[in-house]
Amino acid sequence: MTLKATKVWFFSLVPVVLFFICYYCTQIYFDSCCSTGKSPQPTVFLCDNSTVKKWNTLNLSMGRNAELFLKMEDFFWKKHMSIHALPYGIKGSEFMLLKILAMVSSYGMPANIESSLDCRTCVVIGNSFSIKNSSLGEIINKYDVVIRLNNAPVRGFEEDVGNKTTLRLFYPESASPNPGLHNNPDTLLVLVPFKDHDLRWLKVILYNEKRVLKGFWKPPPQIWLGGTSQIRVLDPYFLRLTASNLLKIPLKPNRQQKPVHPTTGILAVFVALNYCDVVHLAGFGYPEARNQQYPIHYYGQDTLKSMKNSNHDLNQEAQVLKRLEEQGLISYLRHS
Repeated sequence: MTLKATKVWFFSLVPVVLFFICYYCTQIYFDSCCSTGKSPQPTVFLCDNSTVKKWNTLNLSMGRNAELFLKMEDFFWKKHMSIHALPYGIKGSEFMLLKILAMVSSYGMPANIESSLDCRTCVVIGNSFSIKNSSLGEIINKYDVVIRLNNAPVRGFEEDVGNKTTLRLFYPESASPNPGLHNNPDTLLVLVPFKDHDLRWLKVILYNEKRVLKGFWKPPPQIWLGGTSQIRVLDPYFLRLTASNLLKIPLKPNRQQKPVHPTTGILAVFVALNYCDVVHLAGFGYPEARNQQYPIHYYGQDTLKSMKNSNHDLNQEAQVLKRLEEQGLISYLRHS
């Protein structure tokens, strides 16, 4: 081939080479910015130096590295044998817990949240009437972790509360018979055991044993359709620290004192502070004490009067949440 022919051949290939280079670069561009194959992380902008939580401002000693749920290894290795009974420890409940955990197929958080996120953004959705007509649903769905409480419904309220649920904390009396109605298929159903009967209820469900009706302040579901892959049992360690360190509640009140326990809501906030880099709240707050007939939930007919005999100190919890907000550890989603 002559030199002239070689030059002609070379230059004839240039447009083809340029075409493939442009095509390849275009594919990279669209894969990186426009692909729908990966879920976007729309809330990562929240993770800046001004909003990422600083645990030292709470002056709490957290040594468990946010292992939220009980697992079989807790019993075999005996790293932290509990000196407290429920609701603040597992002393005396070990056998029932072993039976339950033997039926649970996993003990951790979803892998896509546990290992792949440099910054975890979380929102705790309370059940307060204040979230009604808020139009916060679309914003709520953008968080990495959405924590809901008890049997608060989602269907029919999506515009205000969203429809994404990562964790749902509950106890037997607040369990929904069919969790699939108001949760995602991969929602973790997190039992918060306050008493032995709570563990017995779950064991009976899992092993299809004779139902136990006594020991509950309200009849729990006798048929419960939660899947074993979804079930978790919250480590009572977190309820204990919520009570003793956050709310300054005595773990063993004297006989003259009425027992006081944290609400599921303040517990969920504490769990989020342990696990998440950014913690936002929506649907928190109760009516003023003089408004006994005001609704307290965005659903149902319950009023403040219905909580008169509860074992919770709502005023104290409100003060603690206010302090956490002032310290920049939590913030509230505002109505649009």
